[in-house]
Amino acid sequence: MRETIPSDVPAPTVEFFQALEERRTRALVERDMAVLEELHARNYQLITPAGRTYTRESYLAAVEAQPFYAAWEVGQVAVRVSADMAIVRYRARLRFPSGREIVCWHTDSYERAAGRWQAVWSQATEITSASGQSSESVVADNFGS
Repeated sequence: MRETIPSDVPAPTVEFFQALEERRTRALVERDMAVLEELHARNYQLITPAGRTYTRESYLAAVEAQPFYAAWEVGQVAVRVSADMAIVRYRARLRFPSGREIVCWHTDSYERAAGRWQAVWSQATEITSASGQSSESVVADNFGS
């Protein structure tokens, strides 16, 4: 049975989810498996900017096997939150070990169970310029690089 927050307990703030997402993405870059297992629900699913899907098991195995991300920059988050669910959306700049860098919209769905928040779904969409160029060419526009 899912635990619910009493109606008189305020929902977590935007700052809470900003910090949670920064902790999760830092763990992905640093390959901190203990934190990743804590913050990803057993039924977690990811859809990458390329449309590839990962289960929690396959994603964490890929991250553990070799560096998956070289850097992950979290932009300012927007949050929709209810008692046991939150949607977190932001622009991200991802850099891969190959040197490839993309800017994407990143959306995470979090659920609160047993008193803790865990990511259940993540989906990223690469941002391209109006001319259709890949996000590698618009990185500076979005992050001032």
